[in-house]
Amino acid sequence: MPRRFRRRKERAGENRSGMEAAIESLPPRTSTLLADLANGSDDDRVRLERLLAGFGRGGFGALLLAVTLPTFIPLPVGVGAVTGPLAALVGLQLVLSRSQPWLPQFLRRKGLRREAFARFLARVQPWLRRLERLVRPRLHAMTGTIPANLVTGVLLIALGVLLALPIPFTNYPLGLLMLLFAIALIERDGVLMAINWTLAVGTIIGFGLLSGQAMAWFNGAG
Repeated sequence: MPRRFRRRKERAGENRSGMEAAIESLPPRTSTLLADLANGSDDDRVRLERLLAGFGRGGFGALLLAVTLPTFIPLPVGVGAVTGPLAALVGLQLVLSRSQPWLPQFLRRKGLRREAFARFLARVQPWLRRLERLVRPRLHAMTGTIPANLVTGVLLIALGVLLALPIPFTNYPLGLLMLLFAIALIERDGVLMAINWTLAVGTIIGFGLLSGQAMAWFNGAG
C-alpha cells in the first residue's frame, strides 16, 4: 500500500478513536437512566443509592433530582418540608466543594414506589426528551468549577428554604426550577445553568417582594 494512503488510513483511525472516546465521555442521558431505573426488577422501590450509582459523575445532579421528584408525585400535604431541606443539603455540599454527594445511609436506602415513579416518568418523559435535544456539555466554567458550584449551592439553599416554607402552590414551580438545576448538573450544560441562575435569582427576589408586601399588609391591618 502506498505510504500516503497508509497515512490517510491511520489518520482516519485516529479520528474515529477520538470520536468514540468523546462519545464515551459524554454524561449519561437523564431520560435513559430514569427509564432504566423505572424498569428495574430489584424490588418494588427505586432506591436513592441506585439512582446515585447510575449517574456516576453527575452524582450531585442525580441527588438533587432524587430529592426533587416527590414534589411532582401526589403525596400528603407538606412534602416541601422534607424535599426543601434535602435540596438545601445538596446546595450546602456544593458550597463546601465536596467531591462526591453525601446522604445518610438510612436515606440512601429510601426510595419511591416503582409504580408512582413510572407514572411520573410517563408524564415528563416527552418533555425531558425535547429538552435533551437542546442541552449538551458546554461552558464547563458554569458547572464544573468551585466558583460556579458556590453560586449554584447558595441558590439551591435559598430555593430549598423557600420550598420548605408553608406557602401554597409553590411545590411545582420551585420543583421545576430545581429539576432544571439537576439536569444542568447531570448534563454539564453551562448555558442551562446560566438560565437557571437567572430564574432562581428572579424567583428569590419575587418571593422577597411578596413577603415584604404581605408583612406590610399585616402591619397595616393590625
